[in-house]
Amino acid sequence: MTQLSVAIVGGLHADARRAAVEELLAAVPGSVALHHDLSTATDGPDARVVRTVRDAAGLISTGETPLVNDCACCALREDLVPELERLADAGLTRLAVVELWDSVEPKAMAEVVAASGLRLTSVTTAVDPALLLPYLANGDDLADRGLAAATTDQRTVADTFARQLEYAPVLAVLDSEEADEEDRALLAQLHPTARRVPVGSEVRAPEGGAGNRATGHTRPAVDNPPRLLRPALVDAAFAGFDVEAAAAAQHPASALLPTDADEHGVTTLVWHRTRPFHPERLYAALEDLCCAAARSRGRFWLAERPDTLLHWDAAGGALCVESVGPWLASLPDAAWDMVPPVRRAAAALDWHPEHGDRCQHLVFTSPGLDRDGLEQLLESCLLTDAEYAAGRAAWERLPRPFDTFLEV
Repeated sequence: MTQLSVAIVGGLHADARRAAVEELLAAVPGSVALHHDLSTATDGPDARVVRTVRDAAGLISTGETPLVNDCACCALREDLVPELERLADAGLTRLAVVELWDSVEPKAMAEVVAASGLRLTSVTTAVDPALLLPYLANGDDLADRGLAAATTDQRTVADTFARQLEYAPVLAVLDSEEADEEDRALLAQLHPTARRVPVGSEVRAPEGGAGNRATGHTRPAVDNPPRLLRPALVDAAFAGFDVEAAAAAQHPASALLPTDADEHGVTTLVWHRTRPFHPERLYAALEDLCCAAARSRGRFWLAERPDTLLHWDAAGGALCVESVGPWLASLPDAAWDMVPPVRRAAAALDWHPEHGDRCQHLVFTSPGLDRDGLEQLLESCLLTDAEYAAGRAAWERLPRPFDTFLEV
Protein backbone atom coordinates (compact mmCIF):
# COMPACT_ATOMS: atom_id res chain seq x y z
CA MET A 1 0.00 0.00 0.00
CA THR A 2 1.29 3.45 -0.94
CA GLN A 3 1.70 5.95 1.90
CA LEU A 4 0.06 9.24 1.08
CA SER A 5 2.09 12.45 1.25
CA VAL A 6 0.30 15.81 1.25
CA ALA A 7 1.88 18.88 -0.36
CA ILE A 8 0.24 22.30 -0.08
CA VAL A 9 0.78 24.77 -2.91
CA GLY A 10 -0.70 28.27 -2.57
CA GLY A 11 -0.29 31.88 -3.58
CA LEU A 12 -2.10 34.81 -5.15
CA HIS A 13 0.06 34.47 -8.28
CA ALA A 14 -2.35 32.05 -9.95
CA ASP A 15 -0.32 31.33 -13.08
CA ALA A 16 2.76 30.45 -11.04
CA ARG A 17 0.69 28.30 -8.69
CA ARG A 18 -0.93 26.34 -11.49
CA ALA A 19 2.41 25.81 -13.22
CA ALA A 20 3.92 24.38 -10.02
CA VAL A 21 0.96 22.05 -9.48
CA GLU A 22 1.01 20.82 -13.08
CA GLU A 23 4.73 20.12 -12.82
CA LEU A 24 4.20 17.95 -9.73
CA LEU A 25 1.32 16.05 -11.33
CA ALA A 26 3.38 15.35 -14.44
CA ALA A 27 6.49 14.27 -12.51
CA VAL A 28 5.04 12.12 -9.71
CA PRO A 29 3.17 8.97 -10.77
CA GLY A 30 0.12 8.33 -8.61
CA SER A 31 -0.36 12.00 -7.76
CA VAL A 32 -3.58 14.01 -7.70
CA ALA A 33 -4.42 17.67 -7.10
CA LEU A 34 -7.33 18.83 -4.96
CA HIS A 35 -8.66 22.35 -5.36
CA HIS A 36 -11.53 24.18 -3.66
CA ASP A 37 -12.92 27.08 -5.68
CA LEU A 38 -14.10 29.91 -3.41
CA SER A 39 -15.08 32.33 -6.17
CA THR A 40 -18.72 32.20 -5.03
CA ALA A 41 -17.88 32.42 -1.31
CA THR A 42 -19.37 35.91 -1.05
CA ASP A 43 -22.73 34.94 -2.56
CA GLY A 44 -24.50 34.93 0.79
CA PRO A 45 -26.12 32.10 2.78
CA ASP A 46 -26.34 29.82 -0.25
CA ALA A 47 -22.62 30.09 -1.07
CA ARG A 48 -21.05 26.83 -2.15
CA VAL A 49 -17.47 25.67 -2.39
CA VAL A 50 -16.69 23.57 -5.47
CA ARG A 51 -14.09 20.81 -5.07
CA THR A 52 -12.21 19.29 -8.00
CA VAL A 53 -9.81 16.36 -8.02
CA ARG A 54 -7.57 15.85 -11.02
CA ASP A 55 -4.43 14.06 -12.12
CA ALA A 56 -2.00 14.67 -14.96
CA ALA A 57 -4.54 13.28 -17.44
CA GLY A 58 -7.40 15.56 -16.39
CA LEU A 59 -10.42 15.82 -14.14
CA ILE A 60 -11.25 12.84 -11.91
CA SER A 61 -14.17 14.10 -9.82
CA THR A 62 -16.05 17.16 -8.59
CA GLY A 63 -18.17 17.92 -5.55
CA GLU A 64 -19.73 20.74 -3.57
CA THR A 65 -19.82 21.70 0.08
CA PRO A 66 -21.56 24.63 1.81
CA LEU A 67 -19.60 27.56 3.19
CA VAL A 68 -19.91 26.78 6.90
CA ASN A 69 -20.61 29.82 9.11
CA ASP A 70 -19.16 32.11 6.44
CA CYS A 71 -15.80 30.51 7.17
CA ALA A 72 -13.65 29.33 4.29
CA CYS A 73 -11.26 27.42 6.55
CA CYS A 74 -14.18 25.61 8.19
CA ALA A 75 -15.54 24.56 4.80
CA LEU A 76 -12.15 23.35 3.63
CA ARG A 77 -11.54 21.47 6.85
CA GLU A 78 -14.92 19.74 6.65
CA ASP A 79 -14.43 18.69 3.03
CA LEU A 80 -10.68 18.50 2.42
CA VAL A 81 -9.66 16.28 5.32
CA PRO A 82 -12.23 13.50 4.60
CA GLU A 83 -11.19 13.51 0.94
CA LEU A 84 -7.52 13.20 1.87
CA GLU A 85 -8.31 10.43 4.35
CA ARG A 86 -10.23 8.59 1.63
CA LEU A 87 -7.20 8.79 -0.67
CA ALA A 88 -4.91 7.61 2.13
CA ASP A 89 -7.14 4.65 2.96
CA ALA A 90 -7.33 3.57 -0.68
CA GLY A 91 -3.53 3.34 -0.77
CA LEU A 92 -3.25 4.18 -4.47
CA THR A 93 -2.16 7.82 -4.29
CA ARG A 94 1.48 8.70 -3.69
CA LEU A 95 1.11 12.47 -3.48
CA ALA A 96 -1.94 14.65 -2.88
CA VAL A 97 -1.26 18.22 -3.97
CA VAL A 98 -3.62 20.64 -2.20
CA GLU A 99 -3.82 23.61 -4.53
CA LEU A 100 -5.17 26.44 -2.40
CA TRP A 101 -7.54 28.99 -3.84
CA ASP A 102 -5.98 32.41 -4.51
CA SER A 103 -6.41 34.16 -1.14
CA VAL A 104 -6.38 31.13 1.18
CA GLU A 105 -3.37 31.37 3.47
CA PRO A 106 -1.18 28.27 3.83
CA LYS A 107 -0.71 28.49 7.61
CA ALA A 108 -4.34 27.73 8.43
CA MET A 109 -4.56 24.83 6.00
CA ALA A 110 -1.20 23.36 7.03
CA GLU A 111 -2.38 23.26 10.63
CA VAL A 112 -5.69 21.67 9.59
CA VAL A 113 -3.93 18.91 7.63
CA ALA A 114 -1.32 18.26 10.33
CA ALA A 115 -3.94 18.14 13.10
CA SER A 116 -5.78 15.41 11.20
CA GLY A 117 -2.78 13.11 11.45
CA LEU A 118 -2.11 13.10 7.72
CA ARG A 119 1.50 13.20 6.49
CA LEU A 120 2.16 16.79 5.46
CA THR A 121 5.46 16.87 3.58
CA SER A 122 5.64 20.40 2.20
CA VAL A 123 4.14 23.87 2.03
CA THR A 124 5.02 25.89 -1.05
CA THR A 125 4.03 29.37 -2.19
CA ALA A 126 4.29 29.96 -5.93
CA VAL A 127 5.53 33.38 -7.03
CA ASP A 128 6.28 35.37 -10.15
CA PRO A 129 9.06 37.80 -9.17
CA ALA A 130 7.76 40.42 -11.60
CA LEU A 131 4.52 40.59 -9.58
CA LEU A 132 6.12 40.95 -6.14
CA LEU A 133 6.15 44.72 -5.89
CA PRO A 134 2.73 45.26 -7.53
CA TYR A 135 1.13 42.87 -5.04
CA LEU A 136 2.98 44.20 -1.98
CA ALA A 137 1.98 47.73 -2.94
CA ASN A 138 -1.67 46.82 -3.49
CA GLY A 139 -3.71 48.03 -0.52
CA ASP A 140 -7.05 47.07 -2.12
CA ASP A 141 -9.43 44.93 -0.12
CA LEU A 142 -9.63 41.36 -1.39
CA ALA A 143 -13.38 41.86 -1.73
CA ASP A 144 -12.84 44.70 -4.23
CA ARG A 145 -10.71 42.38 -6.36
CA GLY A 146 -13.14 39.45 -6.22
CA LEU A 147 -10.72 37.49 -4.04
CA ALA A 148 -12.46 37.50 -0.66
CA ALA A 149 -12.82 34.05 0.90
CA ALA A 150 -16.04 35.02 2.73
CA THR A 151 -18.42 37.95 3.04
CA THR A 152 -16.69 38.98 6.28
CA ASP A 153 -13.17 38.85 4.77
CA GLN A 154 -11.52 42.22 5.46
CA ARG A 155 -7.98 41.39 4.38
CA THR A 156 -6.09 43.30 1.71
CA VAL A 157 -4.15 42.00 -1.27
CA ALA A 158 -0.82 43.18 0.18
CA ASP A 159 -1.09 41.74 3.68
CA THR A 160 -2.48 38.43 2.40
CA PHE A 161 0.29 38.01 -0.14
CA ALA A 162 2.96 38.91 2.43
CA ARG A 163 1.76 36.18 4.80
CA GLN A 164 1.54 33.63 1.99
CA LEU A 165 5.10 34.43 0.93
CA GLU A 166 6.70 34.51 4.37
CA TYR A 167 5.11 31.37 5.85
CA ALA A 168 6.20 28.86 3.24
CA PRO A 169 9.72 27.40 3.54
CA VAL A 170 9.67 26.69 -0.21
CA LEU A 171 9.00 29.22 -2.97
CA ALA A 172 8.20 27.86 -6.43
CA VAL A 173 9.48 30.61 -8.71
CA LEU A 174 7.98 31.07 -12.16
CA ASP A 175 10.54 33.48 -13.56
CA SER A 176 8.71 35.40 -16.29
CA GLU A 177 10.38 37.53 -18.95
CA GLU A 178 9.21 40.67 -17.14
CA ALA A 179 11.21 39.84 -13.99
CA ASP A 180 14.54 41.62 -13.53
CA GLU A 181 17.40 41.54 -11.03
CA GLU A 182 15.63 44.01 -8.76
CA ASP A 183 12.61 41.71 -8.55
CA ARG A 184 14.79 38.71 -7.72
CA ALA A 185 16.69 40.67 -5.08
CA LEU A 186 13.40 41.74 -3.51
CA LEU A 187 12.26 38.12 -3.33
CA ALA A 188 15.55 37.02 -1.77
CA GLN A 189 15.44 39.76 0.87
CA LEU A 190 11.80 39.33 1.79
CA HIS A 191 12.30 35.65 2.64
CA PRO A 192 16.04 34.90 2.78
CA THR A 193 15.66 31.52 4.51
CA ALA A 194 13.26 30.09 1.91
CA ARG A 195 14.34 27.45 -0.56
CA ARG A 196 13.69 29.04 -3.96
CA VAL A 197 12.93 26.40 -6.59
CA PRO A 198 12.54 27.54 -10.19
CA VAL A 199 9.54 25.93 -11.86
CA GLY A 200 10.95 23.80 -14.67
CA SER A 201 14.36 23.25 -13.07
CA GLU A 202 15.78 19.74 -12.77
CA VAL A 203 18.10 17.83 -10.44
CA ARG A 204 20.04 14.58 -10.82
CA ALA A 205 18.23 11.49 -9.55
CA PRO A 206 19.86 9.63 -6.62
CA GLU A 207 22.60 7.11 -7.35
CA GLY A 208 21.89 3.38 -7.20
CA GLY A 209 19.34 1.03 -8.71
CA ALA A 210 16.77 1.27 -5.95
CA GLY A 211 15.10 4.15 -7.73
CA ASN A 212 13.45 7.28 -6.48
CA ARG A 213 10.69 6.63 -3.98
CA ALA A 214 9.22 10.06 -4.63
CA THR A 215 8.63 9.62 -8.35
CA GLY A 216 8.70 5.84 -8.70
CA HIS A 217 11.38 6.06 -11.42
CA THR A 218 14.02 3.31 -11.26
CA ARG A 219 17.61 3.73 -12.42
CA PRO A 220 18.70 1.00 -14.91
CA ALA A 221 21.25 -1.47 -13.53
CA VAL A 222 23.98 -1.00 -16.18
CA ASP A 223 27.67 -0.18 -15.95
CA ASN A 224 27.26 3.34 -17.35
CA PRO A 225 23.68 4.30 -16.58
CA PRO A 226 22.22 7.38 -18.25
CA ARG A 227 21.86 10.53 -16.22
CA LEU A 228 18.30 10.72 -14.92
CA LEU A 229 16.76 14.08 -14.12
CA ARG A 230 13.58 15.06 -12.31
CA PRO A 231 11.99 18.40 -11.49
CA ALA A 232 13.59 20.03 -8.45
CA LEU A 233 10.10 20.76 -7.16
CA VAL A 234 9.58 17.03 -6.55
CA ASP A 235 12.34 16.93 -3.93
CA ALA A 236 10.81 19.94 -2.22
CA ALA A 237 7.37 18.31 -2.20
CA PHE A 238 8.65 15.35 -0.18
CA ALA A 239 11.15 17.19 2.04
CA GLY A 240 8.99 17.26 5.20
CA PHE A 241 7.29 20.05 7.10
CA ASP A 242 7.18 21.02 10.77
CA VAL A 243 4.01 22.96 11.63
CA GLU A 244 5.23 24.06 15.05
CA ALA A 245 8.55 25.33 13.70
CA ALA A 246 6.78 27.20 10.92
CA ALA A 247 4.46 28.89 13.40
CA ALA A 248 7.38 29.86 15.66
CA ALA A 249 9.21 31.36 12.67
CA GLN A 250 6.25 33.70 12.13
CA HIS A 251 5.35 34.55 15.73
CA PRO A 252 6.39 38.14 16.50
CA ALA A 253 8.25 37.10 19.64
CA SER A 254 10.52 34.64 17.82
CA ALA A 255 10.15 35.46 14.11
CA LEU A 256 13.04 34.73 11.78
CA LEU A 257 13.20 38.25 10.37
CA PRO A 258 15.32 39.21 7.34
CA THR A 259 18.85 40.51 7.81
CA ASP A 260 20.54 43.70 6.55
CA ALA A 261 21.03 43.63 2.78
CA ASP A 262 21.60 45.93 -0.17
CA GLU A 263 21.60 44.49 -3.69
CA HIS A 264 20.35 45.52 -7.15
CA GLY A 265 18.68 48.62 -5.76
CA VAL A 266 16.79 46.72 -3.02
CA THR A 267 17.62 47.41 0.61
CA THR A 268 16.69 45.73 3.87
CA LEU A 269 17.21 47.80 7.01
CA VAL A 270 17.22 46.00 10.35
CA TRP A 271 16.65 48.55 13.11
CA HIS A 272 17.33 47.32 16.63
CA ARG A 273 17.20 49.46 19.78
CA THR A 274 16.46 48.84 23.47
CA ARG A 275 15.03 52.25 24.41
CA PRO A 276 11.20 52.49 24.29
CA PHE A 277 9.21 54.57 21.82
CA HIS A 278 7.44 57.74 22.86
CA PRO A 279 3.83 56.85 21.95
CA GLU A 280 2.78 60.24 20.57
CA ARG A 281 5.86 60.75 18.39
CA LEU A 282 5.65 57.26 16.99
CA TYR A 283 1.93 57.63 16.32
CA ALA A 284 2.55 60.91 14.46
CA ALA A 285 5.18 59.20 12.29
CA LEU A 286 3.12 56.14 11.33
CA GLU A 287 2.09 57.31 7.87
CA ASP A 288 5.68 58.14 6.88
CA LEU A 289 6.96 54.86 8.33
CA CYS A 290 4.32 52.77 6.54
CA CYS A 291 5.05 54.41 3.20
CA ALA A 292 8.82 54.17 3.59
CA ALA A 293 9.04 50.53 2.49
CA ALA A 294 7.17 47.96 0.46
CA ARG A 295 7.22 45.66 3.48
CA SER A 296 8.01 46.16 7.16
CA ARG A 297 7.47 43.97 10.20
CA GLY A 298 8.81 43.13 13.62
CA ARG A 299 8.24 43.69 17.32
CA PHE A 300 8.38 46.85 19.41
CA TRP A 301 7.53 48.39 22.76
CA LEU A 302 5.94 51.62 23.89
CA ALA A 303 6.99 53.46 27.03
CA GLU A 304 3.47 53.73 28.45
CA ARG A 305 2.81 49.95 28.20
CA PRO A 306 6.22 48.42 29.03
CA ASP A 307 4.93 44.89 29.62
CA THR A 308 3.18 44.51 26.25
CA LEU A 309 4.93 42.98 23.25
CA LEU A 310 3.56 44.72 20.15
CA HIS A 311 3.59 43.38 16.61
CA TRP A 312 4.33 45.66 13.63
CA ASP A 313 3.01 44.37 10.28
CA ALA A 314 2.86 46.74 7.28
CA ALA A 315 2.34 46.22 3.56
CA GLY A 316 0.51 48.09 0.84
CA GLY A 317 0.73 51.35 2.80
CA ALA A 318 -1.39 49.91 5.62
CA LEU A 319 -0.24 49.03 9.13
CA CYS A 320 -1.52 46.45 11.58
CA VAL A 321 -0.44 46.85 15.20
CA GLU A 322 -1.53 44.25 17.71
CA SER A 323 -0.64 43.03 21.15
CA VAL A 324 0.74 39.49 21.20
CA GLY A 325 1.00 39.13 24.96
CA PRO A 326 3.65 39.99 27.53
CA TRP A 327 7.38 40.30 27.08
CA LEU A 328 9.18 37.36 28.63
CA ALA A 329 10.88 39.71 31.10
CA SER A 330 7.50 40.72 32.51
CA LEU A 331 6.51 37.13 33.37
CA PRO A 332 7.16 35.56 36.78
CA ASP A 333 9.96 33.00 36.82
CA ALA A 334 7.46 30.19 37.38
CA ALA A 335 5.83 30.93 34.03
CA TRP A 336 9.01 30.52 32.00
CA ASP A 337 8.70 26.74 31.92
CA MET A 338 5.45 27.14 29.98
CA VAL A 339 7.13 29.26 27.29
CA PRO A 340 8.30 27.37 24.17
CA PRO A 341 12.09 26.89 23.99
CA VAL A 342 12.29 28.82 20.72
CA ARG A 343 10.75 31.84 22.45
CA ARG A 344 13.27 31.65 25.28
CA ALA A 345 16.11 31.35 22.76
CA ALA A 346 14.89 34.40 20.84
CA ALA A 347 14.61 36.38 24.09
CA ALA A 348 18.15 35.45 25.06
CA LEU A 349 19.47 36.96 21.82
CA ASP A 350 17.86 40.31 22.62
CA TRP A 351 18.38 40.26 26.40
CA HIS A 352 19.22 43.59 28.03
CA PRO A 353 20.41 43.78 31.66
CA GLU A 354 17.70 46.33 32.53
CA HIS A 355 14.86 45.73 30.04
CA GLY A 356 15.18 41.99 29.42
CA ASP A 357 13.84 41.04 25.99
CA ARG A 358 11.98 44.33 25.51
CA CYS A 359 13.35 45.87 22.34
CA GLN A 360 12.65 47.53 19.02
CA HIS A 361 13.34 45.01 16.27
CA LEU A 362 11.87 46.32 13.03
CA VAL A 363 12.80 45.32 9.48
CA PHE A 364 12.08 47.42 6.38
CA THR A 365 12.55 46.03 2.85
CA SER A 366 12.05 47.96 -0.38
CA PRO A 367 13.58 49.09 -3.64
CA GLY A 368 14.92 52.62 -3.30
CA LEU A 369 14.78 52.59 0.50
CA ASP A 370 16.00 55.82 2.11
CA ARG A 371 18.02 54.10 4.84
CA ASP A 372 19.42 57.27 6.43
CA GLY A 373 16.12 59.13 6.43
CA LEU A 374 14.26 56.12 7.84
CA GLU A 375 16.79 55.64 10.63
CA GLN A 376 16.57 59.32 11.57
CA LEU A 377 12.78 59.16 11.69
CA LEU A 378 12.80 56.05 13.86
CA GLU A 379 15.40 57.53 16.22
CA SER A 380 13.27 60.66 16.64
CA CYS A 381 10.42 58.52 17.95
CA LEU A 382 12.40 57.10 20.88
CA LEU A 383 12.35 58.63 24.35
CA THR A 384 14.83 61.45 24.76
CA ASP A 385 17.54 61.20 27.40
CA ALA A 386 15.48 63.31 29.80
CA GLU A 387 12.29 61.30 29.17
CA TYR A 388 14.18 58.06 29.61
CA ALA A 389 15.76 59.21 32.85
CA ALA A 390 12.33 60.09 34.28
CA GLY A 391 11.71 56.37 34.74
CA ARG A 392 8.93 53.89 34.28
CA ALA A 393 6.40 55.60 36.55
CA ALA A 394 6.60 58.72 34.38
CA TRP A 395 6.45 56.69 31.16
CA GLU A 396 3.19 55.05 32.16
CA ARG A 397 1.54 58.48 32.49
CA LEU A 398 2.25 59.33 28.85
CA PRO A 399 -0.70 59.64 26.41
CA ARG A 400 -2.00 56.41 24.87
CA PRO A 401 -2.82 57.09 21.21
CA PHE A 402 -2.31 53.43 20.27
CA ASP A 403 -5.45 52.49 22.19
CA THR A 404 -7.26 53.07 18.88
CA PHE A 405 -5.18 50.32 17.26
CA LEU A 406 -5.40 47.96 20.20
CA GLU A 407 -9.12 48.56 20.90
CA VAL A 408 -8.44 49.22 24.56
